[in-house]
Amino acid sequence: MANVKAILNRKAKFEFTFVDTFEAGIILVGPEVKSLRAGNANMTDAYCFFRKGELFIRGLYIAEYNMSHHFVPDPRQERKLLLNKRELKKLERKAKEKGFTIIPYKIFFNDRGLVKIEIALAQGKKVHDKRQSIKDKDARRDLDRIKKAHN
Repeated sequence: MANVKAILNRKAKFEFTFVDTFEAGIILVGPEVKSLRAGNANMTDAYCFFRKGELFIRGLYIAEYNMSHHFVPDPRQERKLLLNKRELKKLERKAKEKGFTIIPYKIFFNDRGLVKIEIALAQGKKVHDKRQSIKDKDARRDLDRIKKAHN
């Protein structure tokens, strides 16, 4: 099996502080899985929500697979996420609290070849927190640059 790179939501770590993370399954159809293997997805505007006790993801864009001829699903359709009941109840309880939201962070293939999505229970960052994140990132980049120069 080809080593497929994970699809990340890079903006999520900048915009939110992660409190807890969960690994969930996702219900997809054949051409969507092949498109994900090719790395054709974007989750920048994606978010998760509850409907009747079940968790769904909205805003996840999975591009149409070129080689699919017979069935082409909507690239932005809502997709159901699969978690066990205990995790679903915990997430739903926390998501109802003020300031918490559920953000998809990473889509990857596990060792059995199944598509998994890492979701995070998160709180939005304030402006000063974002500035601190930028300072930390710049400091790490400078340190790496100095280490590279000495080697």
